[in-house]
Amino acid sequence: MKKLRVYSLAITMLFVLTVLGGCGSKTEKWAYDYEPTEAVIALSEDGKATYKGNEYTYTKDDTYITLKDENGEQQKIRYEMNGDKMTLYEESTYTRSGEGEGVVGNWLQGNGWSYVFTDSGEFSEENIFFGHYTVDEEKSRIKLMYDEPMEDAYLYYTLNGDKLTVAYPWPMVRVQ
Repeated sequence: MKKLRVYSLAITMLFVLTVLGGCGSKTEKWAYDYEPTEAVIALSEDGKATYKGNEYTYTKDDTYITLKDENGEQQKIRYEMNGDKMTLYEESTYTRSGEGEGVVGNWLQGNGWSYVFTDSGEFSEENIFFGHYTVDEEKSRIKLMYDEPMEDAYLYYTLNGDKLTVAYPWPMVRVQ
């Protein structure tokens, strides 16, 4: 009888330690490269994720991380891996202000952010960054070539009338 108690106690202790230790589940945490200690997204091996403070379950393929909230609502986030770094493409929607065809025009967001794409291939981002752009309609991608010494950026986009949804690339680093 005493052996049974010892075994029961040992199994209970093992169970408690396993639960407290997270069952050995690994979590990869990613932060914007300009804020490397603040995790934006965390992906656990057990299929749970945290994105911008909200909890989800997730699946991941070679192109998208698909987040599902407790109500079953899904959000697909495009990403690309480059060695030990990740680029996360976060979506924002802009409304055309004035005239234009395709992506050409003035695009505004409610928070004041903006893009201007001219028919001569020039762009302005937030009226701060300037350069030239090209559109690859087959890949639904805009290439921004900045005048400043900045790396070119590829934006994935969808156009629905006077609504432009842009998936902007954010370089990410692992949180250690």
